[in-house]
Amino acid sequence: MITIDQFNYNQKNVLVRVDFNVPLDAQKKVTDDTRIQAALPTLKKICSDGGKAVIMSHLGRPKAQEPEFSLAPVAEHLKTLVDVPVVFASDCVGEAAQETIANAPMGSMVLLENVRYYKEETQGDGDFASQLAQLGDAYVNDAFGTAHRAHASTTVVAQHFPENSAFGYLMAKELEALEKIFNSGKKPVVAIVGGAKVSSKISILENLLDKVDEIIIGGGMAFTFIKAKGGQVGNSLVEADFIETAKSIEAEAAKKGVRLHLPVDAIAADQFDNHANTRACKIDNIPDGFMGLDIGEESIALFSQAVSQARTLLWNGPMGVFEMENFAKGTEAIAKEIAKATQNGAFSVVGGGDSVAAVNKFKLGSAVSHVSTGGGAMLECLEGKTLPGIAAIAEKAI
Repeated sequence: MITIDQFNYNQKNVLVRVDFNVPLDAQKKVTDDTRIQAALPTLKKICSDGGKAVIMSHLGRPKAQEPEFSLAPVAEHLKTLVDVPVVFASDCVGEAAQETIANAPMGSMVLLENVRYYKEETQGDGDFASQLAQLGDAYVNDAFGTAHRAHASTTVVAQHFPENSAFGYLMAKELEALEKIFNSGKKPVVAIVGGAKVSSKISILENLLDKVDEIIIGGGMAFTFIKAKGGQVGNSLVEADFIETAKSIEAEAAKKGVRLHLPVDAIAADQFDNHANTRACKIDNIPDGFMGLDIGEESIALFSQAVSQARTLLWNGPMGVFEMENFAKGTEAIAKEIAKATQNGAFSVVGGGDSVAAVNKFKLGSAVSHVSTGGGAMLECLEGKTLPGIAAIAEKAI
C-alpha cells in the first residue's frame, strides 16, 4: 500500500481529495465535523513536511453553482481546528484557483471550491481532471467515502501522478481494517449483518461466506429467512421474492462450514410506532396483526455469546428499529457486546450508515477498533467490489 509516509512533501503543492461533505445549519455553521477531523492527520503531515495541502472536496449534490453548496463555511470551520493558515479558493480550477494557491505560503492549507460545481466532476471527465492536476505536484486520496465513485477528483486525476500518488492516513486505516476482516484477522471471524431487507445485503452475505466463520443475521431481513424455514411471522417485513435466495444462502453456509445465527425470538408490535402495543414472541410464531421490530432477550443472549467468542468482528446493520426507543434494546445490547469483546482483545469494525448511527447514538464509537467513514464505499467493499478510487492508486504499486 502506497501511503503518504513514503513521501516527503517539502516545497510541494499536494492535491488532497478529502470528504468534507458535512452538514451545515441555517447559519452555515458545521454541525458535525467528524469527517473533517478524520482528514486532519493527513493534512497536518503535508504541512509539517513543508508542503502546501491543496484540498479538494464536494458538498451535497449541486445542480449548478448554488451558493448553499459552497465550501466557504467549511474553510472557516477548518481554521478553528488547525494552527496553520487556511485559505479558501473561490474556484476549484482555472486562474482563480491557481492564483490563490500561488499566493498561499508553504505549510498552509488551501480549500478549493466544491468540485461538483462542475458536472465534469461526476462524469469523470479527463479534461477536467487535467485542470485539477495542474494545481499540484503530487496527489493524495484520503476520501474513502467517495472511493466507490469514478469521478475526476477521486480517480481520473491520479493518472497524472504515476510516481506521486498515495493514500492518506484515513484511507490506509480503512483498507487495513477491511484487510483484517477479509484476510488476516484472528479467528473466529464473526459478521453481524442486519437492516431491513435481504435484497440490499445479498451480495454482502454471499461474499462473506468465503471470508468469515460465523454470520449473525438480525433486523427486518431475518424474517425472510424465518419465512423460508416455514415460520409464521405475522405482518413482519418479508421479501417474498427472496425466500429462495435465503434458502440458498443458508444451504451455502452449511456447505462451507459457516455458522449462521438467526434470531429465536422477537419484540413484536401491532403497528410501526414507538407507542404501539408490544409482545415478546417466538420468532417463528408471531401472530397476525403483529410485526417484529426488534430481537428478543433469547436472541440477545444467543448473539452475545457468539460475539463474545469472536476475535475479529464486523458489524453492518442494526438488529431492530433502533431509532424508536422501545425497539432499540437489541441493537444497543449487541453494540455493547461488541465494545466488550473489543476491550477483551478482539478487532472490531463498524460500517454502513445505520450501524455507525447506532454506535454513535449509544456513544460507543471510541469503544470499537474502527468506525468506517464510508457508507456506500464500505458496502461495495463488503460485496467484494474493487473501488475505482482505490484501484487508481493501488495499481501504481504493481
